[in-house]
Parts: sequence; C-alpha cells; structure tokens
Amino acid sequence: MPSERTSKPAPSLRKRLTSLLLLAVLVIACVQAAMTWRTASTETEAVFDAQMERIALSLTGGLASAVLGDDAFAQGSGADHLIIQIWRADGTMLYRSRSARLLPQQAVLGFADVRAAGTIYRVYALQTPLQVIQIAQDLASRRQIAGRLALRAVIPIAALAPLLMLIVWWVIGHALAPVERLRHQVAARRADDLASLAIDGLPAEVLPLVTEMNGLLSRLAAAWDALQNFTGDAAHELRSPLAALRLQLQSLQRAEGSEARRVASERLLSGIDRATRLVEQLLALARQEGGQGDAIPHTTVDLNRLAQATREEFAADAAARGITLVVLPSPDDETIVSGQPQALAVLLRNLLENALRHTPQGGRVQVQVGRGLTDVDEPKSPGSKALQPWLAVEDSGPGIPPEERQRVLDRFYRVSGAAGHGSGLGLAIVKAVADRHGAQVRLEDSPSLGGLKVTVTFPDRVLSLA
Repeated sequence: MPSERTSKPAPSLRKRLTSLLLLAVLVIACVQAAMTWRTASTETEAVFDAQMERIALSLTGGLASAVLGDDAFAQGSGADHLIIQIWRADGTMLYRSRSARLLPQQAVLGFADVRAAGTIYRVYALQTPLQVIQIAQDLASRRQIAGRLALRAVIPIAALAPLLMLIVWWVIGHALAPVERLRHQVAARRADDLASLAIDGLPAEVLPLVTEMNGLLSRLAAAWDALQNFTGDAAHELRSPLAALRLQLQSLQRAEGSEARRVASERLLSGIDRATRLVEQLLALARQEGGQGDAIPHTTVDLNRLAQATREEFAADAAARGITLVVLPSPDDETIVSGQPQALAVLLRNLLENALRHTPQGGRVQVQVGRGLTDVDEPKSPGSKALQPWLAVEDSGPGIPPEERQRVLDRFYRVSGAAGHGSGLGLAIVKAVADRHGAQVRLEDSPSLGGLKVTVTFPDRVLSLA
C-alpha cells in the first residue's frame, strides 16, 4: 500500500518576520544595555570617588593642607565645584572648604538655587541646634557630568543602529525570498504558458492568493483550449458545408427551367439552414466548454416548466414531421434544480433535436421528469441516499448500439449509417452542460418506445436513512 503523505503546513510570513525581528531587537538591546551599564557604572564610580575625596578633604578642617599641601584641594575634581560651609548659630563661620567663592550667610533650609560670584549653585542647607551646614555644587558642573553620562549612553545606540538596520534589512529579504522567487517565476512566463505556479515554500499569507491564481490559470487554460478547439473544429467542419453551398449556388445559376430553379433554391436554403445550425452549435459548445457561463449565477429551475416550454417550442416541427411529441406527467409535484436556466434550455433543446432527427415519420418522442432516491457512494455517509431530480428524453428511433453510446458524447462523432444531416454536436453540447451542473448523462434503450433513452440526473441534497 502506498504510504500516506502528510503535507507540511505552510510557513507563516507574519510569524517568521515577527520572530526574527524580535530576536534581532532583543540581541541589540542586550548589547546596548551591557555597554550602557558599563559606561554608566564607570562614570558613576568616578563621580562618587571625586565627591568622597572632596568631602574627606573638606572635613579635615584644614589639616589636610598641612599634611598634603594646598595642591590636594585643587586636584582634577575642581575646588570650586563643591563648597562646604559650617556656621555657628550666632553667624560665626566655623568651617569652610578651600574655595575662592563664599556662599551667603543667609540661606533657605533644604534645597535651593543660589547665585554666588556669578555662578549658580545647587545648595542644601541643614540646621542643627548648634550650627548650620551648607553644601553646594556648581549647576554647570552637574549638567556637564549629566551631559557626559547621556552622551556615553547615546554612543552605543548610535553605533548599534546601523547594525540593527542591516539585520532588519536581511531579515525582511530572507522572509520575502519565496515571494521574490514567485515574482521571478511569473515574470519569466511566456504569454501562452498557463501552467500552475509552484507553491512549495510559500508563506501561509501568500499561499491562498497563489492558489486562487492557479485556479484562474486553470480556467484560462480551459478557455484557451476551448478556443483553439473551436477554431480548429470550425475550420474543419465548415469547410464541407461551405463547399456544398458553393456547388448548390452553381447549380442554381445553371438551372434553366423554373422547376429546376425551385429544386436548386430549396437545396440551397436547406444547406444554409444546416450551416447556420452548425455555427450555432459550435458557438454553444464553445460557450459551455470555455467557461463563459461561470459569471451567470445559478437559480432555481423547475424541470417540469422547462419541459413544457421546450415542448411548445418544438411542437410545430414535430407535427410537420408527423411525430408525436409529448411531456409525460411527473409523479412529483415539484422537480427543482439549481442551475443556469438558459444552459439547461440548451441541453433540453439539443436532446429533442437529436430525438426528432432520428425518429421516423409517425414515431413518438416523449419527455419526462422526476425525482428519485439513489445510493450515495460515500464512506463518511453509510446508509445515505441522494434525492436526485432527473430528466429523460425517449424516442422510437433506431437507437444507438451499446458499444457506441459513450462515443456519441464526443464532438463530431456520428453513428455510422445514421439518418439525417446532424453535425455530431448535439449530445456533446448536452454532455458539456451536464458537466457544468455536476449532472450525469446516461444512454440506454427505451423500455417503452424501443429507441434511445437519454437520462440526465442532477445532484441534490443527501438524506441520511440510518
């Protein structure tokens, strides 16, 4: 037994792009965070060290200058950036850090911005029962430090942004590669190449579009084949009628007596009628096989009314041939199918034309419609039957041998020795219309008239009898 092949689900373009882009952003964010963390830690440690140094030197009360020298207060951190002053309650200064600038004696407790010697300081004042302590820092220095930290935090972002753009460009190109391959495949197609597009590896978002495109290409291929077949068949089949018309016209021109001219004229008119009918049938077959009826919506069609209307249309022709044409009463009150009314009318007309053409004078042609239960060949619906409408046309003609019944559904096939001047297109048109409606055509012997019986069975709802 052949092993069942499991089809892999189509990859999702949205999922692929989202996962790859999120992964790229996560990696870049981690690298940036690590670089920013390292930079901020280094800068913060340096600032804290400088602050600790200035506070330690200031709190020595001037002893540091005797031990370390005056240069200890003027090291890289800047002597004027941080000012510490301690005042006694009576306004006497107990201590001031080594700075050329002096803060005002009067200060707002808590945080405040104070201008001293043309410089704005951020001051924090704390009052105790015995003294007032003031600590100030140059705002320009604070902003310089903050700007330096911000700059060092921005540098990793600026450095990694081009890398992130490059990764995003690669990810998008990689994810859209199947779509690009599809574009090249379509661009390289010839105008007459209507084969289906390859769908292997296409994303799930694009797959439905390509599937619909393949369906459209299949319909276009069918229409193209029908057009080519129609062109070839028309050229082949019209050659003989046109040649016969030319000969009949020449006979009419050579006819001398009135009787001869009358006979030649009748033959010419009969040839024109046959050629016209052949063209009409070719056009009808081209419409059905080319899919031109797909745009026409399906409606409900009453087969009983269709049979009565078509019978009235052919009543005069049948009477002229001495043939009885009847529509048998249907055992069902309603025989409704879903289809295209014009196409089903074409189907029934061709069945009646075929029956009338092959029925001898004094014969009988009858039409009957009905609805019956048939078994459903579906493993998923055991014990179910389909309630299917059917349409049957019977005649008392010679019938068709069983071995040729399938072949007469092909175009231009005529049973050898058959009477009449048919083109071999009537039953082919019936088959084409039935196929477009999902119906089945069955040819068999007529049990009541002895000739041919053609039954068209339409699909309908399924009844569960379990």
